Amino acid sequence: MASERILNNFNGESEVFLGLGSNIGDRQKYLSLAIEHLKNSPSIEIIKKSSVFETEPLYNKDQNYFYNMAVEIRTSLKAEELLTLCKNIEQKMGRDQQFIRNGPRNIDIDIEFFNMKVIEKKNLTIPHSGLYERRFVLEPLLEISGDFKCPVTGKTIKQLLKECPDSGKVRRVEEKV
Repeated sequence: MASERILNNFNGESEVFLGLGSNIGDRQKYLSLAIEHLKNSPSIEIIKKSSVFETEPLYNKDQNYFYNMAVEIRTSLKAEELLTLCKNIEQKMGRDQQFIRNGPRNIDIDIEFFNMKVIEKKNLTIPHSGLYERRFVLEPLLEISGDFKCPVTGKTIKQLLKECPDSGKVRRVEEKV
């Protein structure tokens, strides 16, 4: 597990957990590039990165396996601003904005948790609505913050993973981003 500190002086910062995934082309390269884009944002400090996990597709089985990971960041951005930044990074990296829901993608960056906030808006739900049923999200989160408590359920990541209905294959990949 890698850990980094990039910025020193943040005001109004928040701890946030992001989930990253890729299943098209050089999956490792796309994850690395997404991390670089995040690092280059003056409003983001990367705190921890999980290992990379190769995961079976959950909803649309007729596609390549994904590489997934989690990143803990600190940011001065509001949740909506972070969402815009993540979508801009995806677009810069060539993600097709007309993608098939739960289909193949070169990069996906989701906000899983934003501090202890619960947000329900048309374009943003935090905690991420699918995280409770996704081992490919929970396994990387467990590695970097297994004792983090979900603001909705009050359960730790460890507990959520134990209760997760997803039985898909998830294996740690030796490569690090």
